[in-house]
Amino acid sequence: MTTTSTTAAESLARQMSNRVSQSVFDGSRLRVVLLVDVYDGAQQQFLEAYEQLCNQVASVPGHVSDQLCQSVENPSQWLITSEWESAPPFLTWVNSEEHVRMVEPLHSCVRDTRSLRFHIVRETGGPSQADPGERRLQASPRIGDGLIRHALTFTVKPGSEAAVAAILSDYDPPEARVDDTTRLCRTSLFMHGNRVFRAIEVRGDLMAALRHVARQPEVRAVEEAINPYLEQDRDLDDPESARIFFTRAALPAVHHVTAAEPDPETERHALYYPARPGCGLRLAELLARQDEAVADDPRSPVVRSTLFERDQVVVRLIDVRGGLDAADPALVLGIPDPGPLAELTTLPCDGDLTRVLKLARMQLVTDRRSAEA
Repeated sequence: MTTTSTTAAESLARQMSNRVSQSVFDGSRLRVVLLVDVYDGAQQQFLEAYEQLCNQVASVPGHVSDQLCQSVENPSQWLITSEWESAPPFLTWVNSEEHVRMVEPLHSCVRDTRSLRFHIVRETGGPSQADPGERRLQASPRIGDGLIRHALTFTVKPGSEAAVAAILSDYDPPEARVDDTTRLCRTSLFMHGNRVFRAIEVRGDLMAALRHVARQPEVRAVEEAINPYLEQDRDLDDPESARIFFTRAALPAVHHVTAAEPDPETERHALYYPARPGCGLRLAELLARQDEAVADDPRSPVVRSTLFERDQVVVRLIDVRGGLDAADPALVLGIPDPGPLAELTTLPCDGDLTRVLKLARMQLVTDRRSAEA
């Protein structure tokens, strides 16, 4: 290889490394892996609960197949794998109240679980000889930045917003170091009316980070302080009550794109797009496609965007260069054409995008980066 071609290849590699794109909307098949630790002596109970769940899941749209495996070395360790036509139908099901009810029989016999989700990139065997498009495989590997993004959202009683904001903004952040491989990198907390939105960025193991945060006395004190204001009751001393609350509050990231290197001059904002019933994922996909389309547009002030979705709640967390008020509201909102958006969201998409941006904008409560990130 000549020096010129080598330099060009290195330049292309650097350019590609700066562009981060993670998404559930690429249309490829999905493999879900659930690691389960069953209480000693509860293996038969777990198996019966799984068989009941399996029969129910078989009729869920988008479900292809599943397998249940038991560890050879440790009979308490089980592995459930399932295949789905794509990620959106799985997310629709796993984030539903139906799923909460389906998995309830498992809780009394399971000590711990860990869920992993993968798009299928390549496979061997009979089906692999077919056209890649027909197999719905991920076309090419994506480039990440080593961060896992996750969020929680919940509502508080109307009239308590100011008190809740004061509580949530006034606490010492937990220790950033979780273990040798996991760090808390950033926590961003916003409110929109009586809705609270908290996003975290983690390097390493998300579940280890969430457990670490939950154990910190300063965090526990804050959670106890806002308990009286919550619209959904919870008892943090009752594991089942806490589990149901945080299951319903989980707001997974469905798309992320980074178009530029980190810039200390950028501002972090959150925009709330209330979706019409049944339109949350379609709305998130529309916004995701627009973020991808403008990622390399130098006119766009948005250098990073992460979309979170569950049911009718869609939140877009953005890092903006140059301030929000001076930017083109269409570029900030990710709305080149208000028409399609009006069909999916309850925001008043009447052409006055400055007004829409004002209505979607969430109030910043706190945004903290770890010195170790």
